[in-house]
Amino acid sequence: MIYRAPAIDDAWLTEGVLTRRVFAWLIDALLIGLILAALWFVLLLFGLLTLGLGLPLLGVLPFVPFCYHLLFVAGPGSATPGQQALGLVVRRDDHLGRPTLVQAFVFTLVFYLTLAATGLLLLFALFTVRKRTLHDLASGLVVVRAQALTRALGSWNMQGGSPYA
Repeated sequence: MIYRAPAIDDAWLTEGVLTRRVFAWLIDALLIGLILAALWFVLLLFGLLTLGLGLPLLGVLPFVPFCYHLLFVAGPGSATPGQQALGLVVRRDDHLGRPTLVQAFVFTLVFYLTLAATGLLLLFALFTVRKRTLHDLASGLVVVRAQALTRALGSWNMQGGSPYA
């Protein structure tokens, strides 16, 4: 028997997603900045206390944003804190399941490559189905509204329909 995902209205899934993604990114950028500032202070203090021997640890700072996105997208919430705050989740495009670690890695890597290439490629989302960016397409993921998933699929612990029907 072949499993088929229930038919889901794409318009409901992606309604307002682009605007929410922009504001989620701003929240995440603020959180990453706070994490980097705190980590920089701790590592600098450690480097000074070790008379400079700990200063090479400051080299981990460029990897913090990548790890932030990768671990949150691959984690149980399937979204960064900014995305969660605005009711978004990252899901697989084929059946709306949680992303795998490999998909989250590709998603994050292509996202940062897109940002490195001036970020103008993010405008690709204006012209695609489900408002997907290049990093969404490359990884096979889609960003949707969490509320739309619960509305379309029903509650996680309740079967649809009445037991008395």
